[in-house]
Amino acid sequence: MANSLISVQIIPKTEKYEDVIPYVDAAIAVIDASGVHYEVHPLETTMEGELSTLLQIIEDMNKKMIELGAINVITQVKILYQPAGISMGTLTEKYRG
Repeated sequence: MANSLISVQIIPKTEKYEDVIPYVDAAIAVIDASGVHYEVHPLETTMEGELSTLLQIIEDMNKKMIELGAINVITQVKILYQPAGISMGTLTEKYRG
């Protein structure tokens, strides 16, 4: 079982203040390619996995933004680390029908 949940919001700054949605889509593609379980929400994406793996994904997302032409990136992160194991379902099961 995974030991961490990380919610991440990535905000790339572009040189000419272009639409950042394609950048966000590319960041989500980095998560998808990693194979970890994740859910996209309106203001952030939550990933489930091993802490070191998830932190590496965040680094890869930031690098991807720069590769695509962003000048810099603000990344907001929330981490739940629970060595005994945790899943998104554990925290949300009572809200699912």
